[in-house]
Amino acid sequence: MKQKTNISLALLLALTLGFTSCGTKTEETVETVVEQPSNFGGLALYTVRDSMAANPKATLQKVADAGYAYVEAANYADGKFYGMTPTDFKSYLESLGLKAVSAHMGMVNMENADQLIADVKEAGIEYFVIPVPPMGMFTFDPATRSMGMKGTADDLVSVINTLGEKCYNAGLKLLYHNHDFEFKPMADGTVIEDILLEKCDPKFVNFQMDLFWVTKAEVDPLTYFEKYPGRFKAWHVKDLNAEGNFAPVSTGTIDFKRILDQKGQSGMEVYFVEQDNTFELDPLEAIKISHEGLKKIGFQ
Repeated sequence: MKQKTNISLALLLALTLGFTSCGTKTEETVETVVEQPSNFGGLALYTVRDSMAANPKATLQKVADAGYAYVEAANYADGKFYGMTPTDFKSYLESLGLKAVSAHMGMVNMENADQLIADVKEAGIEYFVIPVPPMGMFTFDPATRSMGMKGTADDLVSVINTLGEKCYNAGLKLLYHNHDFEFKPMADGTVIEDILLEKCDPKFVNFQMDLFWVTKAEVDPLTYFEKYPGRFKAWHVKDLNAEGNFAPVSTGTIDFKRILDQKGQSGMEVYFVEQDNTFELDPLEAIKISHEGLKKIGFQ
């Protein structure tokens, strides 16, 4: 009897160990694979504005195919983005795996601001960007192809603070986008960018740094990151070639790696490839080259 009991115990132990072993083996062989999204980075749709005007939906598909994850809108009229209502624009982007996170709203004034803000929010966009001094303040000289501003920097501060507070109250974030003239002293010695950074309320107003234009103005962006940390929430990433013209990312002279290393001090949360003019190169090809350039630099 005792022998039978010992045999039964041995058999039970063997079976238990066998099941445990099988269970362990199953756990070891079942692996959960989480695929990382291959698309990354943003594109300023101003780069492909002609294609967007002709066929926005087909162009957005090509933007997604080129590897971008999000976009910045640059066309709004009659309550629509590229001819689509805010909700339709948002839905179509989502169907492609894209998202609009920013919009350049240069047409804003005190009369239409509330409606523009409401439409930007309805489209699911986070950043309401002022691309140039609004409300007739921006100037452009065709003879010299130079940009500038009417009025004073303090006038611009007043306008942007007011719009920034409106955006804040609606749950949006207002950014001011620079060109080169904001870094060049005005006739009275005022540097517009400095005045904006010092006098605009950071609760309501922050900045989108265009890395091409700040470099074109012969200013080091890192100097501004150090002096005004955390204020540059978005970047425009475009290169400057030896002739001083726009170029796809990583094909020109700007040391983006050096700048990217300081993104934490900058406060950068999003960035967008932009190329105002691609010259003989098809813009849809230029954005592919720039996306490869982002990979080389380490933006992803």
